[in-house]
Amino acid sequence: MKTLASILLVFSSLFALTARAADDTEVYPTAILPFAERGLGAKDMGAKVTDLLFAKLAVKPEMYLVDRADLAASLGEQALNLSGAVKPGEATQVGQLTGAKLLITGSVIQADKNLVLVAKIMGTETTKVVAASAEGLTSDDLVKLVDQLADAVAKTVARDADSLVAKKVAAVDRVATIKKQLGDAKLPKVSVSISERHVGQQTIDPAAETEIQFLANGAGFEVSDAKLGAKSQPDVLLTGEAFSEFGSRIGNLVSVKARVEIKAVDRATGKVLAAERQTAVVVDLSEQQAGKAALQEAAAKIGERLLPKLGQK
Repeated sequence: MKTLASILLVFSSLFALTARAADDTEVYPTAILPFAERGLGAKDMGAKVTDLLFAKLAVKPEMYLVDRADLAASLGEQALNLSGAVKPGEATQVGQLTGAKLLITGSVIQADKNLVLVAKIMGTETTKVVAASAEGLTSDDLVKLVDQLADAVAKTVARDADSLVAKKVAAVDRVATIKKQLGDAKLPKVSVSISERHVGQQTIDPAAETEIQFLANGAGFEVSDAKLGAKSQPDVLLTGEAFSEFGSRIGNLVSVKARVEIKAVDRATGKVLAAERQTAVVVDLSEQQAGKAALQEAAAKIGERLLPKLGQK
């Protein structure tokens, strides 16, 4: 069971999310990983700075933080003990597992009598990085120093988030990108079958399957329906599973997380030609709409990576 403090932090983050959504500004879920310690004077300060920064940022309207309890459940203790020098691949993994678009990590640095807090803000999809910092003396109040860092981080996120986060891609642009990568390759006939469910609710129609079919059709693939029988036998079977699950709710806003897994199998040989997986988090006014949008977004990202691999030169 979450502590009262953890629950209050979740509600603070969601109220901030509500304020931003009402203002029609983009919401970027952000994860905070532990700060590293540099210098003897910084010993045991990393965890304190991390917790204080989370508490300070959680109440700022321009921030929406991934709850640390959920982060721990997703990444495990080993990942939570990552140092401040997070590699791009690790940032991407954090984003895929938690739905975070931004990752904050950093270092507590002691140099002589000075204490410097340095935060790195990284886009989990773009791996672009910007920094924010606060500086004082080792004798200064750590809480006030983290206050300064939180203000600097919030300002930096407000200023640079749009350049750190991968831009949303329109469906027509995704189709054009896939077609460009395929070039003049010979395209196999494909069929798409993705089982789909939303935990706790009935699935009305298959959002992930429909999205892959849409992208494949638009890119020039002949998409057959396996239910029509032998006359419509495909060359490649695109099969997989997808599910979405309620995340949290406050006021009129609901967050839902989805995961989609798809593999391409050569029907004649049974050989797996490619396999992809993707998670996505979407906030909407309706749980069902958020679930469908999250499944669609995850499937679209898979389609953009997987379909170009099926072209036969």
